[in-house]
Amino acid sequence: MMNTDTGAKKDEFENLLCFSKAVAAARHRSDLWEIVNEQLLENIGASYYTLCLINEDAATHSPFLYSPKNKIRSVTGESPVMLLQHPIHDGIFDMAIDEEEPVVLNMQGLVRRKGIPTYIIHWYNAGVKEIMLVRICNGKAPKGVLYLYALKTGVFLKSRFSFFKGMADQLGTGISNILANEKVELQLEEIRKYKTQLEQENSYLKEERRKDKQLTGKAIGKSPAMRKVYDLVSKVAPSDATVLILGETGTGKELIAHQVHDASPRRDKLMIKVNCAAIPANLLESELFGHEKGSYTGALEKRIGKFELANNSTLFLDEIGELPLEMQAKLLRALQEKEIERIGGKSVIKVNVRIVAATNKNLEAEIVAGRFRSDLYYRLCVFPISLPPLRERREDIPELVAFFIEKYMVSSGRKITGIAPKALEKLKAYSWPGNIRELEHLIERTVLLTAAGTITEISLPTRNKILFASSDPETQVRPLADVEREHILRMVKLSKGKISGLNGAAAKLQLPSTTLISKMQKLGIRKEHFIDTGKE
Repeated sequence: MMNTDTGAKKDEFENLLCFSKAVAAARHRSDLWEIVNEQLLENIGASYYTLCLINEDAATHSPFLYSPKNKIRSVTGESPVMLLQHPIHDGIFDMAIDEEEPVVLNMQGLVRRKGIPTYIIHWYNAGVKEIMLVRICNGKAPKGVLYLYALKTGVFLKSRFSFFKGMADQLGTGISNILANEKVELQLEEIRKYKTQLEQENSYLKEERRKDKQLTGKAIGKSPAMRKVYDLVSKVAPSDATVLILGETGTGKELIAHQVHDASPRRDKLMIKVNCAAIPANLLESELFGHEKGSYTGALEKRIGKFELANNSTLFLDEIGELPLEMQAKLLRALQEKEIERIGGKSVIKVNVRIVAATNKNLEAEIVAGRFRSDLYYRLCVFPISLPPLRERREDIPELVAFFIEKYMVSSGRKITGIAPKALEKLKAYSWPGNIRELEHLIERTVLLTAAGTITEISLPTRNKILFASSDPETQVRPLADVEREHILRMVKLSKGKISGLNGAAAKLQLPSTTLISKMQKLGIRKEHFIDTGKE
């Protein structure tokens, strides 16, 4: 008998040594899972197991490792492995934590107790007859409990308790090593993510510097219209309020966006820009939100989107009126929830981004036409800034001309002393449909054509000269509402006052009759405007 006991103890020692070596070599949770399934259950004689650890809140515990769910048979069909947080003081877990020795319980008697945890009932329904609880420690500090389940009674003998405790101690050391390794790997992943973001930011910055190497830091002009713009910028810049910059093409919307960013608390971070009109619709989502590697054909590597690049900074959405409707919905969600998802990603990413948008379109008219979402418009139009066209701030033209002459004189190597008063007056009299951008390009071309001295001749575009010189009101710049009103009146008169129906004005305009009637009321179109009453 003594020899038999000695032989059993020797086998246990060898098994424990083998188990210890395997656990020490484990680096990942999956490694430990294989070791427990292949060695621990076989050596102990249990059918199933659950290894639960105390959570960081020190008030709950959750399964860390457990038997494969598909191998556990239950009469109810419910898995007894409940991947939830359970209170430490559930009458079972806390009992095992308080005991140095393993605790063996008969399931038949256990399920008769009041207030037992639900997971115990589930294991009973899986045919478990006996359960052993072994405290898991790392040093002296309890870390969790190893639950071992047997399909018959008398499996967990008291004479083997020291062996069970030895296995549990090795598990405690192995779990601590794996948790530490997972923490290191998580930190390394964060470092890799941060490095990738820095590389992409650096690449983006170089690209933007190539594009905008001549971009000035401040807008130019002291006209009342521009002073009003500067005042609005100074008021909104210190806040996180969304800004919508409105203005015709070439009025300097991007420059004002830079001023808002440069005067904000986010000035130390790079302002990220997206031109919504320059990116193909099928690539816009990836551009804004990024994508994971392999998320779609051609996604050969992970890409961080502009929202992530702009985290804790400003995102400038230029030409926002060109954004497709589908992307408008996704942008709205990102603005409302302050979180994004990469294409192919499985988790949301919180972002702290200040939005500045710009457009040369009448977004209210785009809403009526069904091309822009009203909810996105109101989300963007928190603080609108309207930029005046150059024709409404002609007093700023001399200062702008002087600035552009200096700029292109340096880059071209020309020596220009100034511009003749007559040429300057010619510039001030022009209509400037292309605004400041058109003026800049004209001065650049003029500087290149002027060898030295003073600029005396300015070659304005002939077509625009004719438009500006004409007294015909049809050639003058008119508000959109006036043009819309006139067109609707023409269609109503052509339809002899008929609004709805097959030959009505609504059908000609391809609008619902209710929408047309509403627009007519808004534009002040009354019956007497299109029906001849016969009165002089």
